[in-house]
Amino acid sequence: MEVIEKIQKNYTAEDGQLLLAAYSYAEQMHSGQKRASGEPYFTHPCAVAEILIDLGLDTPTVAAAFLHDVVEDTPATEDDILKRFGKEIMTLVDGVTKLDKIHFQTHEEEDAENFRKIFVAMANDVRVIIIKLADRLHNMRSLNYLSTERQQRISRETLEIFTPLAGRLGISQIKCELEDLCLKYLDPEAYEFLVKNIHQKLEERKSFVEFVVNEIKEILKESGIKGEVIGRPKHFYSIYRKMKNQGKSLDQIYDLTAVRVIVDKTDECY
Repeated sequence: MEVIEKIQKNYTAEDGQLLLAAYSYAEQMHSGQKRASGEPYFTHPCAVAEILIDLGLDTPTVAAAFLHDVVEDTPATEDDILKRFGKEIMTLVDGVTKLDKIHFQTHEEEDAENFRKIFVAMANDVRVIIIKLADRLHNMRSLNYLSTERQQRISRETLEIFTPLAGRLGISQIKCELEDLCLKYLDPEAYEFLVKNIHQKLEERKSFVEFVVNEIKEILKESGIKGEVIGRPKHFYSIYRKMKNQGKSLDQIYDLTAVRVIVDKTDECY
């Protein structure tokens, strides 16, 4: 599996051994379980772990990602996790299990903010929230197997609770993908319209932004200015929100890509 290759590539032999032990234990415990798609349930913790490996998370976090559903969905207990994998990993798994028990039933911004505060307060370790965000991302990627009513309920919850958390933690790739997936289910017509009408593919726009960022970095270097250059292609939800908020058509939205340059002094901006 690709996740095993990523473990071997990104972690030391000792850490890799621990991660493969977590992989094998989760595979054994989830044996025979299926997802709504009909796939083996174990594909889910693997996908969550892979998202976290791609983000560069540490060994205990990735191990906890493999194990994050075993206490809730299998005969495994916290004691089993503690004996096999140690206190740090068990605490992360326990944190995710507790967050899974929170049920969101609000569409009011003030209440959503309170839920986010509860969420953060319950997760004593920020890594618990990051595992939960990766868990939600993979669930959103496979939402098409659920009923329309559940798709919309989960998408609203994701938009209200999870995407702001991803934004505050600075994990823009998770935030952007979650927002686009939410749009796909909450306003499918608008989503399809944007997919069809934004001609430049996302990868092409990423390449263009990368080119511009490198050019600006070179200019800063030649000018003897220290600065940070960040670029990204605007994702569908960002474009959709701009069209909605400003009452503009797609033809009137020109900034489909964004580049930010941060320098130390005001006069260096010019």
